[in-house]
Amino acid sequence: MDADLKTNVGMEPQPPLPIRSLHNYIYCPRLFYYQWVENIFQENADTIEGSHIHRGVDQPSRLDDSKELKDLNLPEGANIRSLRLKSEKLGLVGVVDIIEGAPDGSVLVDYKKGSARRDEQGDRVVKDPDAMQVVAQALLLREHGISIKEAFVYYAADKRRVSVDISPEREEECIAKIAEAKAMAASGICPPPLKDDPRCLYCSAYPVCLPGESGYWQHPEDQTADIKRAPRPENDEGEVLVVQVPGAQVGLQGGQINVTVKGETVRKLPSRQVRAVYLYGAVQLTAQAAQDFLERDVDVSFFAPSGRFLGLLRGLPVSGIDARRGQYRLFEQPNVCLQIAREMIRAKIHNQRVMLMRNSEPSERVLTQMADLRDKTAEINTVQNLLGLEGMAAALYFENFGGILKSKEDFVFDFSSRNRRPPRDAVNAILSLGYSMLCKELTGICHAVGLDPFLGVMHQPRYGRPALALDIMEEFRPLIADSVAVSLINRGEVNKSDFLISAAGVFLNENGRRAFWEAYSRRMDTEVSHPQFEYKMPYRRMLEVQARQMWRFVRGEAPGYIGFTTR
Repeated sequence: MDADLKTNVGMEPQPPLPIRSLHNYIYCPRLFYYQWVENIFQENADTIEGSHIHRGVDQPSRLDDSKELKDLNLPEGANIRSLRLKSEKLGLVGVVDIIEGAPDGSVLVDYKKGSARRDEQGDRVVKDPDAMQVVAQALLLREHGISIKEAFVYYAADKRRVSVDISPEREEECIAKIAEAKAMAASGICPPPLKDDPRCLYCSAYPVCLPGESGYWQHPEDQTADIKRAPRPENDEGEVLVVQVPGAQVGLQGGQINVTVKGETVRKLPSRQVRAVYLYGAVQLTAQAAQDFLERDVDVSFFAPSGRFLGLLRGLPVSGIDARRGQYRLFEQPNVCLQIAREMIRAKIHNQRVMLMRNSEPSERVLTQMADLRDKTAEINTVQNLLGLEGMAAALYFENFGGILKSKEDFVFDFSSRNRRPPRDAVNAILSLGYSMLCKELTGICHAVGLDPFLGVMHQPRYGRPALALDIMEEFRPLIADSVAVSLINRGEVNKSDFLISAAGVFLNENGRRAFWEAYSRRMDTEVSHPQFEYKMPYRRMLEVQARQMWRFVRGEAPGYIGFTTR
């Protein structure tokens, strides 16, 4: 594989470095790179609480436009809040929380959540990133003519101020750190993750950075996976809003999402509680609701009445260009496509075999054949031949899929083979809807992590076809979509009355789709063990972990891709 991808600096001058980004650099260079260079930001409880604490000091003071800052001469007891300053000389920009007037100069105060660090004597001392941020603020103020006598960090958890050293030596150190951070950003090379560092446990970017997983993916042959924490974001909870009544409208009023039908409210829930929205058929979405969903990164998925995935409303990708440039370059190389495709198909055949073993009693001949096909993926020398082998495994799998399904007295779910476009029986109708939903999930995830879902390694790029999403979903087809179909049928959650059967094909009706959404959500929320890292997470989070592994591969941070398999 080629060397690590570098982001071109180009002809534009580097923007001024935010003081907050300097804080991130001192805390962790990788966090700094993600947030400033690639604009990847993940909220957690700490960042939300920090924003809440700053509300009291984030109301900017009104200043006399006729006076410069150096002429303000703050009297004792007066203060200036939320003062934004910029230095062309330092290439620095930032906001100073509070400047207080004092007899011999001004006092600088920065607000932080949490507690101060304790030294060996048990005394409170300022944390290094917090201290460097305050020194940078003092440099900005001095350049604008404001002399700082003392500086403090106020820690909200301790409810007290802790002094900060703003001596000339610390100023020189700060200037050097500013230069280091700007040079790292200009290099275009993302720093490696920290290793076994307790800072990672408190970092908001942990679900994106995946420090332990990244180290394993980079050298899987040299180490065992020993990861203590599953990468769950703090905002992982939430509700999926499904609307499928023709003529319904989804709107926003007073922070509440309202679903109305013919002017009557049929559903209301807080906007912040919604994690995703699925609109089925002729459902309207107001501009206010669309803007709210875009601002909060809530995906709105649109489906045809038949269940076909039409498209997705979501904001621009937050990630930088590194991954997509690497993806375009690498996926034009046949050997790279073959390398990834082999692993995807190996994992898919493995999971199909597990699906048969879990839910039926296949013959030893069938299990042996599927194991042989799985193992032969490593020997295939072209993607076309690999797809031929995958077709053989799929035919064998679906020949035995009917043995998984339980017969019903009122309606026989007959299944002999896979058919689609349109599906010609009830089982294939459920499978087609399941695959459409899974494709939708991974299209959104690819966008979210910074991959182009329309360029893959097996499925050919075609207008409107998310090839990479289809590639990654191969290993999850039996585990999610096929499992949903089996669950619906064997638990008696659908019957003949839940299908529209016509010359145009067989489709789930409104009641059938409602049963499908319930089963699909149940499966996506089912926790499963990761094959390498052994932590448990819902399937919907495992999809993201696989996409982020692919993201690292195309950025040059991993030598290959490891498919998701289950026991």
